[in-house]
Amino acid sequence: MKKEFSTSWRSSKQPRKQRKYLFNAPLHTRRKFISSNLSKDLRKKYGKRSLPLRKGDTVNIMRGKFKNKKGKVIGVKLKMQKIEIEGIQVKKQDGSKVNVPLRPSNLQITELNLEDKKRNKALKKSEEGKGTKQEKIKEKHTKKKTSKKTLKTKEKEGKK
Repeated sequence: MKKEFSTSWRSSKQPRKQRKYLFNAPLHTRRKFISSNLSKDLRKKYGKRSLPLRKGDTVNIMRGKFKNKKGKVIGVKLKMQKIEIEGIQVKKQDGSKVNVPLRPSNLQITELNLEDKKRNKALKKSEEGKGTKQEKIKEKHTKKKTSKKTLKTKEKEGKK
């Protein structure tokens, strides 16, 4: 196996290759790995299931020692793939407090930091696309249902 990161790599069933991909990835691709799922109301609003975490987002901790606690993201460590949250600290042996790094998979975004113009633009774009996508899906389903109904009525008429 090569030691460098490969952009052409798609997927593998082998865990060692999956880990290698994660650990050798450059920072601009690691940003995507720092994604966390959105709360139900944000999911409805933006039509997305998850988004990359940013400094300033408010999150709810879903797993671990600090389960059900809320806080603001104060730091995103791309190299470690960890998130630091305001107020989530552990006391060290010497008495000082240290922030606890958490994995983004154990967090849920409850409030977004919308100061960034690029993020706002991307969210608005997805919001607009969401409406049209849902309408297309509904149209497909209604067409299928109506075609099935017409087939059934034709069969009944043919039998009589």
